Amino acid sequence: MKKGIHPENYRLVAFKDMSNEDVFITKSTANTNETLEVDGVEYPLIKMEISRTSHPFYTGKTKLIDTAGRIDKFKNKYAKFKK
Repeated sequence: MKKGIHPENYRLVAFKDMSNEDVFITKSTANTNETLEVDGVEYPLIKMEISRTSHPFYTGKTKLIDTAGRIDKFKNKYAKFKK
């Protein structure tokens, strides 16, 4: 590895999945102004929309959100090309 290009300021950070409220602690250099207390210890907080505990690939649960029938419009539009 090249010297001097990797960050030196790794610290423990709490990552919170906002879709299911799951929290996990890992090292990161990400900056944040928010904090979260976990087991009596205060950690910097990074909020995420999706993580390994809520992503359909990892959970096996598919969540399909069809706004305004977009999927049906797509299927109807390209049905004429179907052989």
